[in-house]
Amino acid sequence: MTVSPDIDAPLFSGAFGSEQLVHLADPATGLRAVVAIDDTTLGPGLGGVRMRPYASPAAAAEEAQRLAAAMSLKNALAGLPYGGAKSVILAGGVPSDAAGRAALMRRFGSFVAGLGGRYLPGVDMGTTTADLDLVAASGATVTCNDEDPSPWTALGVYQAIRAAVEHRWAADGLRDVHVVIQGAGHVGAVLGELLVDAGARITVSDVDPGRAAAVAERLGGTVVAPEGVATVECDVFAPCAVARVVSAATVDGLRCGVVAGAANDTLEDDGLAEDLLSAGITYVPDFLANAGGVIQIHGHLEGWETDRLVARVGAIRDLTREVLAAADREGTSPLVTARVLAQGRIDAARR
Repeated sequence: MTVSPDIDAPLFSGAFGSEQLVHLADPATGLRAVVAIDDTTLGPGLGGVRMRPYASPAAAAEEAQRLAAAMSLKNALAGLPYGGAKSVILAGGVPSDAAGRAALMRRFGSFVAGLGGRYLPGVDMGTTTADLDLVAASGATVTCNDEDPSPWTALGVYQAIRAAVEHRWAADGLRDVHVVIQGAGHVGAVLGELLVDAGARITVSDVDPGRAAAVAERLGGTVVAPEGVATVECDVFAPCAVARVVSAATVDGLRCGVVAGAANDTLEDDGLAEDLLSAGITYVPDFLANAGGVIQIHGHLEGWETDRLVARVGAIRDLTREVLAAADREGTSPLVTARVLAQGRIDAARR
């Protein structure tokens, strides 16, 4: 694998960074949403439906486009026949009662159905498989409505961490490796189980203190408050919650050897990959580490047996090794290396 640093273009290139950007509004249900379809060269845009507060519709559109661009790279790097897309629902307009939420999700589904199959939605932060059932009830083709892919995302992150630890320290396994997990939700909790089973030590943080405490107690770990999670001295920092946790304000405070987690859009901006490289921190790009979920989605649609799916997600370890080794050879960051490989697959299909 040979890469060229000069083609390290940003993931998100502004208002016209996507093939299609759709703003959705329905006053009757309170729906306000954005769908970003980044690239459909390899197939329909696959990406989750995120529901959270946003400062403005413009902020929601920016995040949708950034995450959709990352999904294009994730699907391409994983060798899947999908493009990248993402949707975000502004949580401020979502009714608090179950009936109101159901009506909103059905209306969202009718809008998605109108896109003619260009967008395949799945679960993401703030949405559930039950929500996706409601989207499907309006005629949209969806994923994740009958199985949560989170455990498979966790398995992929675990494999990426194994590869990064082996690469960084020439280690054999994860025994006594200290991993800080930011986010104790569906992915973070399963990741903790896998790490502890492999002999690692974990520290857990979550905006819900009770959830963090429950996971830590069950797995024999410790807890750290959310505001201090990025500065804990550890071997591996695994962000498994919100986006952009590695920022200009936090990067200098990191006290880890590896950053590898499930959170999408981990870096506030792409230049931070060079800062991590200069600091001697091995960074596994999020769209490489967290691809287990989309691999599971594809495997489920194709009817794969469990053994085949486990092996396919396990291959994230080999791909991580390949990317990290190539980055070392070329003197570039792993972000550049992984992006060039993914974009090369998209460009080859386009030609």
